[in-house]
Amino acid sequence: LEGLADLEVASVMAAADVLCAPSWSEGFGFAALEAMASGAPVVVSNRGSLPEVVGEAGVIVEPTAEAIADALESVVRDRCLAERLTRAGLDRSQMFTWEATVAGWADVLEEAASR
Repeated sequence: LEGLADLEVASVMAAADVLCAPSWSEGFGFAALEAMASGAPVVVSNRGSLPEVVGEAGVIVEPTAEAIADALESVVRDRCLAERLTRAGLDRSQMFTWEATVAGWADVLEEAASR
């Protein structure tokens, strides 16, 4: 989605049935986070930072063709699962807002200053 404005990315992500991030190595997992914040369920590999970013708000699998295909099929066919993942993803994405990040760092700095 390179080259699209932020609002366009959110619109495209929100229209997706599912986002799949089958990475072998992931520095942070922005695509998964953007998808969750946009209301798309996610399927990610259990590599890099993806499990930590997604938590229980997505389907986390081994990065094999079979595991990925099975997970994608489950999310696409099971609307209840997709809706649960969508709600959980929207909630989880709030942990990564600028406000939440600043508040977290403020807590760390206050703790360090009190020692």
